[in-house]
Amino acid sequence: MERETEVVIVGSGAAGLFCALQIPENKKITIITKDAAENSDSFLAQGGICMLRSEEDFASYYEDTMKAGHYKNNPKAVELMIRSSREIVELLTEYGVEFEYREGEFAFTREGGHSRPRILFHEDVVGKEITGKLLDLVKTRRNINVYEHTEMIDILCEEDSCCGIVAADAQGQILPIRAGHTVLASGGIGGLYQYSTNFPHLTGDAIAIALRHNIQLKDMNYVQIHPTTLYSEKPGRKFLISESVRGEGAVLYNWKMERFVDELLPRDLVTSAIEEQMEKEGKPYVWLSMEHIPKEDILGHFPNIFQRCLEEGYDVTRECIPVVPGQHYFMGGILSDLSGRTSMKQLYAIGETSCNGVHGANRLASNSLLESLVFAKRAAQDIMEDKTPIKLPQENKVFCQENYADLERMHLENRKLVLQEIERMKEEHE
Repeated sequence: MERETEVVIVGSGAAGLFCALQIPENKKITIITKDAAENSDSFLAQGGICMLRSEEDFASYYEDTMKAGHYKNNPKAVELMIRSSREIVELLTEYGVEFEYREGEFAFTREGGHSRPRILFHEDVVGKEITGKLLDLVKTRRNINVYEHTEMIDILCEEDSCCGIVAADAQGQILPIRAGHTVLASGGIGGLYQYSTNFPHLTGDAIAIALRHNIQLKDMNYVQIHPTTLYSEKPGRKFLISESVRGEGAVLYNWKMERFVDELLPRDLVTSAIEEQMEKEGKPYVWLSMEHIPKEDILGHFPNIFQRCLEEGYDVTRECIPVVPGQHYFMGGILSDLSGRTSMKQLYAIGETSCNGVHGANRLASNSLLESLVFAKRAAQDIMEDKTPIKLPQENKVFCQENYADLERMHLENRKLVLQEIERMKEEHE
């Protein structure tokens, strides 16, 4: 692995890959990722990606996003995300991403919290379609090197500037990577929770490092619980039942087979209703029924969900499935501006790792992929326009391998540090 690069990006999800692709090919880029490159939460996204359909839809899309976020959103970030959506979708189609079409035009679906259909999709695996195509393209770029099973364990600093990262590979070898600009795109915090739709290796590493270096954070108490994951007593990541299933007509039942909530309310409200119902009945789950969705639509729009449920013993075309809320998304993170800049010079944060306030206290369905791509592109543009003299420290001045001798202990301390900060912020806002 190279020890010096122009831009180092931590994370191989949609944000990190898209950022790398927006940087000119004459710039040397290093991407590291903690697991296999495909094992990012971006690959797991089922529902879709939002797009502003017309100027007439702007006001309602804006209001839907703000309302879902309990008006804790950053209004400028929301407007920027929405108005950038068509440009992002056009770029994705240029990259070979395929969305569903009907009669020669984009097909749109609807999800909870949206006042109208405005979500582009590819069956129920849009995250795999988008992020997979981005990764394929990254692999063709000679200026981009991707290192799998390599984790960031610290950042390199010179005074008030970030000058790269300290990485550890699968063999435990530790080395510094000096860089003119550093981009943190390392995903969320689901690995800190017993029940989560996230990959277990996503444990908020960048958040812990930010805490240790006094880099500003924001909204750490905003953790989203998704209302519908497939109930299972098996350990490990929980399988998400996409919100678009309810958008297409699926309904929630209690154990008496009675509907108890408007299924198209924002996620936090549906989650609260499910949890209340579970507590009232003393049951570990509620039922989700797709009885109102034609079988051909289930097989065409939700083939992945159909197959996974079948593997668990449920035929969704004929019977209800048990669902339970699970941790899904982190609206807080490292404070970033509208170009991804953090409180430390030469350091950027994008995607779920970052918090520019666009989601407020509760993310509106299918805004995550869009938000990641919009601000990843802006971060790349800012990096290219940055004329600040780059500080690269002398390696022997900033790096001491002995400081990272016990990685397992560091991992445990980082997990504890992040969870403590989340709880502290929750108590502060109660």
